[in-house]
Amino acid sequence: MPRETFDRALQRLQSDLLVMGSMVEDAIIESMETLKKQDLEAAKRLIIADHAINEKRFAIETDTLILMATQQPMAGDLRVLASVLEISTELERMGDYAKGIAKIALLIGKQPLIKPLIDLPRMAEKARSMLHQALDAFVRRDVDLARAVPEEDAEMDALYNQIYRELLTFIMADPRTITQSTHLLWAAHNLERTGDRVTNICERVVFTVTGKMVEMDGEGREDLGVEGLH
Repeated sequence: MPRETFDRALQRLQSDLLVMGSMVEDAIIESMETLKKQDLEAAKRLIIADHAINEKRFAIETDTLILMATQQPMAGDLRVLASVLEISTELERMGDYAKGIAKIALLIGKQPLIKPLIDLPRMAEKARSMLHQALDAFVRRDVDLARAVPEEDAEMDALYNQIYRELLTFIMADPRTITQSTHLLWAAHNLERTGDRVTNICERVVFTVTGKMVEMDGEGREDLGVEGLH
C-alpha cells in the first residue's frame, strides 16, 4: 500500500473515532436528560442506541487490525493504531456508563425525585467537555492539552464527593430515600468513572506522540519509565 493510501486509511480511522466520540458525548448528555426529566421512553431508546456505539467500536477495531496485519506499519504509525484500538475501547465503556444511567432512570421511574438534580448534570457536562478535549488532543497530537485535561478530573471528584455527602444526609434523615439515593449515587459513580476513562485517553495521546507511557491522576503525573516504539 503506497504511503498516501495508508495515510488516507489512517485518516478514515481517526474520523471514525471522532464519530464514535460524538456518539458517546451525546449519550452522556442524553442519559442525564432522561434521568433529570424522568423520560422513560427516551431512556429505552438510549439503551437500544448503545448497540450502534458497540458496532462502531467493532468496525474500528476490525479496520485497525487489518491495517496492522497487512501493512507492517512503522513504529510511529503502529503507536497511532494501537492507540486507536485502546481509545475505541475506552469510548465503548463510556457508552456503557451512559446506558447504565438510562437504566437507572428506568429503575427510578416516575417516583418523585428526592431533590432537583443539579450537580449530576454538571458532572455530565464536565465529562462531555473533557472527552471532547481529549479526542481533540489525539487528532492534533497535542501533548500539552492531553496533560491539561486530567487536571479537570479534580472537579469531577469534588462534585462526586458533594453528591455522596448530600445523599447521605437524605438517607440519615429519612431511610425511605435509601433506594433512590443509591440509584443516584450509581449515576454519579458512572460519571466519575467516565472522567477516569478520559484520563486514560489522554495517557494514550502522550504515548502516541512521545512513545512513553505516563500515568495521570489529576494531582500529578508519574512517568512510568516505559519506553514505547520509536
